[in-house]
Parts: sequence; structure tokens; C-alpha cells
Amino acid sequence: MSETAIQIPVTTVIAMLVSIAERNWQQFKSLEFNFVEQYGVDVWEEVFNFRLKPALDKESDKWLLMQKCSTGIKSVKQIA
Repeated sequence: MSETAIQIPVTTVIAMLVSIAERNWQQFKSLEFNFVEQYGVDVWEEVFNFRLKPALDKESDKWLLMQKCSTGIKSVKQIA
């Protein structure tokens, strides 16, 4: 991870985790937007992949994936 990504305040990550736990997509998107505005998309990718996503439980991870995909995928086929 880059030096910038390592130095992101834990409170920033916690706010995102809380919005996911509360299933508040609009709040998460707002936090994500503000993060990218402040630190850039490259740092966001690092923080998301190495700090935020690994901290999610299975249900929260699934919820987040469904939210991110809900606007771009018209149909989803469930594979057992």
C-alpha cells in the first residue's frame, strides 16, 4: 500500500463501515465521493481493497456488491 493509503485516519474507514452496517447506500456513496475528492481514486482503490473490504462480514460484503452492481446489471443469474 502507498504511504498515503496507510495514513488515512481510521475514523474515515469506520464511518464507511458504519454506513455499510446500517445498509445506508446513499451515505456510503457520499463518503466514497468525498474520499475520492480528497485523496484520489488510486488511494481509494487501495483503502477499499486492503482496509475496508477485508473487514466486512459475508452478509455486508454481499450487500455492498449488490448495491454496486444494482445500477449496471439488468439481470443476475444465481449460480449454486
